[in-house]
Order: sequence, then structure tokens, then C-alpha cells
Amino acid sequence: MAGFAVIVGLLAFGFMNLPSAFLPEEDQGYFLTSFQLPSDASAGRSREAIELLERHNATRPSIRDTVSVQGFGFSGSGSNAGLVFSMLKDWDERDGATSGDEARRAGEATSAIREGTVMSLLPPSIDELGTSSGFSMRLQDRGNKGYAALVAAQNTLLGLAAQSKVVSGVYPEGLPAGSSVKLDIDRQKAQTLGVPFATIAETLSGAIGSSYVNDYPNRGRLQQVVVQADAASRMELDDVMKLYVRNAAGGLVPMSELVTPKWEITPLQLVRYNGYPSMRIAGSTAPGYSSGQAQAEMETLAKQLPPGFSVEWTGQSLQEKLSGSEAPVLLALSMLVVFLVLAALYESWAIPLSVMLVVPLGMIGAVAAVLLRGMPNDVFFKVGLITIIGLAAKNAILIVEFAKAAREDGMSTVEAAIQAARLRLRPIIMTSLAFTLGVVPLMIAGGASKETQQAIGTGVFGGMITATVLAVFFVPVFFVVVLGLADRMKRNKRPAPPVANEKA
Repeated sequence: MAGFAVIVGLLAFGFMNLPSAFLPEEDQGYFLTSFQLPSDASAGRSREAIELLERHNATRPSIRDTVSVQGFGFSGSGSNAGLVFSMLKDWDERDGATSGDEARRAGEATSAIREGTVMSLLPPSIDELGTSSGFSMRLQDRGNKGYAALVAAQNTLLGLAAQSKVVSGVYPEGLPAGSSVKLDIDRQKAQTLGVPFATIAETLSGAIGSSYVNDYPNRGRLQQVVVQADAASRMELDDVMKLYVRNAAGGLVPMSELVTPKWEITPLQLVRYNGYPSMRIAGSTAPGYSSGQAQAEMETLAKQLPPGFSVEWTGQSLQEKLSGSEAPVLLALSMLVVFLVLAALYESWAIPLSVMLVVPLGMIGAVAAVLLRGMPNDVFFKVGLITIIGLAAKNAILIVEFAKAAREDGMSTVEAAIQAARLRLRPIIMTSLAFTLGVVPLMIAGGASKETQQAIGTGVFGGMITATVLAVFFVPVFFVVVLGLADRMKRNKRPAPPVANEKA
């Protein structure tokens, strides 16, 4: 029992040092590249950046197709945005190449683009939970510090993340602030010249943007008439000043007489998350670290920000946080269900307890296996732990069932436990060996979905090894100790015999 206490202590130590994650990053046969150039970049500059990646993909034998979308990205739409999907060939045509390796090579090829942000990322493990792999968070201004302070806090957090060894590729997930022209309208002068404010607004929106006029039939189809200034006539600020507006008398007044232009930097996006002004930040884990360690690192770095700023997780990162907090409850509930089923089967509390004590013997092997392979504690590992609970209890039941029958036939508890362990050794080894060898293909899986198969197979393989080897020695001990304590408690609860009367 002292050795069992040591095993439980090692199990607790292993769980505390086991890196956490949500789901393994699987090779889904493609990767995506997001282009986010400065806000003033034209469509031509964005096209040149995208063509650089297209030329690189054309030299890669494992990439089959390249699909480029200009003017749109996960951060927003605009002439400075772009998104490229790089599709890989089938597994048997890649010569061992993976989407992760190709994404890293694409990142190296686009590192020559110094302006803006270019990130080559894997798709998320679950659709609709984010736009890419890695973590996703929101930096919130809960102290109402203002937009300028929020931008400064974001830059500080990005600078701290760039110096960290746990995270990599942390970037702002949004359109950058850009140059804009603010037109101060002299309303008093406009009123004096007989120009309504609505007329100025309509002229600007119609010439610089567009204005819908009406519909007209054209060759059997109804089409719209939209008025807009020609592209060459709305490229410069002087073009805006050359516009004319009509006053109440029917005359034309130049725009330069009514407005004063002023250049300034303004945000192109305003994001709110849970009611607070926010900034979207995304990133990836550094090699050798898990997503849970990356989240803990970002939370630690966020504590160095000025008061009034905090971070919240979203998308797949939020689900990882929720699943991590629910895992202990799930494991405890699984063990409780097995215990109650055994209690109903044997109509006893002592025998199921001696069976359930075998569970840590299986878990210690599962934790040791994933630690040796450098794997995290993710959802599939937790599924494997639940499997180990049932399989380890099955091995213990094979011994306890015969020990219970031998004890009822008149044997002592120790003799019954030893005889049951000797008789059931071969069935335990045979059934456990068959199942353990059955999960070997999962543990050494390759190709599509190998990350998921290895995650669940490694834990189950290691857990079955220890649950089989250690159970043969420990289950008889559990049976003797627990049944001995139960007998002792029964004897203590029996009423004392009545004392005889001396006169009688």
C-alpha cells in the first residue's frame, strides 16, 4: 500500500507537468496564407505580394493547386488584403511532405515582404471555431482608456510576445489603421452661399463612392443606373476640391470654397467583445510547447499591461479552456458510474472499492507514455483515460470475482486472493495483450489523421501495459486490505453481549 501511495503521488506529479491542449493539429491537405499589407497599399502591391507566394508554390512538387483571393482576408476586406489557399496532393504523391512543413516553407518564401503581415497557417481542427490553427484572443479595454491607449497596450503585448520562447507568430488579427481625409465643412459659409449640407454630402458620396439613380430595361433584363466619378477623377485630394455643388439659386459653387481638408490616421475597424472595445490577437505555439502552455504564457504577459486591460479567449481557445476545467469532473463521473455498477452487481461497497483502486495503476502508464512521446493532455488523451478506467477495472474484476468465490468457500482472505491471482493470470495476460497489440497501429499511425490516432493510441497503450503488469500484484493486496477493513468495521458495529446479573 505504501508503493501504491507512491504511484498515486507520481501520477499527480505527472498530471501537473503534462502540457495541456485541445485538439492535435491535423494535416488536412492544405494550408492558408493571409496577406495584410499597410492600409494605404494599392491592389497592385497586394497582387505582387500574392504572386510571390504563387511562384513559390509552383516550385513545390507536393502542392497541387493554389487558389488566390485578392481584396478579402479573415481580418477584413480591402485593396490591401489577400488570402491564398495552397492545396496539397494526395498522401501517396507527396513523398512524405506535410502541410505543416509546406506552411513553414511558404513563410520563409514570403519573409522577403517587409511591409505588412504575411502568415502561413494551418486550418482550425474544428470548422467554425476560428479561422486558423493556434490561439485566438481579445485584448479588452475595460478601464475606458480610449482607442490610443488600447493600441499602445496591443503593441506592448505584441512586443512582449515577440521575446517569448513559448509563442511564435503573434500578430494583430485586424485591418491596420490608415490615412484618411477629414473634411471640415464651413456650415456658416455654405448657408450664406445657399448650399444645403445635404447637397454637399450627396455630391461627395456620389462622386467618391457611388449613387443609385434608377432602373432601366436592357435587352430583357432590368439593370441599375449608378453614378460615380471616373477612377482617374477621384484619385487625389485635389480631385475632391475640384467638385462643384449646386446652390439654391441654381449656380455652381466649388467644393474648395466650403470645406477644409485635413489628413489624419483613423482606425478602419472598431471591434467590441462582450461589450468592451477590443483588439483581435492571434498566434501560434513555438516548437516543443503545447497550446495550453501558450495560453498560460499570453495570460502571464497580459498581466504586465497597465491597469484596465485584460484578455479573453475566443473560438477554439475558449473551448480548450472550458474542456480543461470540465475534464476532472468527467473522469470523476466516469469512475463513479463504474463504481455504482459494481456496487449493484456485488451488492457490496467494499468489493467495488478494491476494484476501483486499480484505476491509478492504468493512468500512470498513460501519463508516462504521452510524456515520453512529448504529447499534450488533449481531448483524445482524456477519451483514452476513460477507456483505461473500464479496461483496468475489467482486469481487477477477473481477480476479485474468483477471490470472492474462494473466500465464500471457506478460504482465508489472503489465500483466496493469492489463488485468484494465480488462476486468472493467464486470462488477464491474454485479453490485455490482445487489446494492447490492437492499439499499436493507432500508436504508430501515419498519413491522414495520424495526429488524432497517435494521441488516443499512445495513452491507451501505455495505460494497458501498467494496468496489466501492476494489477496482477496490487489487486490481491487491495482485496485483502479493503475486505479486512470492512470485516473490522462490521465487528466494531456489532452490539456487545449483555452482562450477566450477579444475583441471578
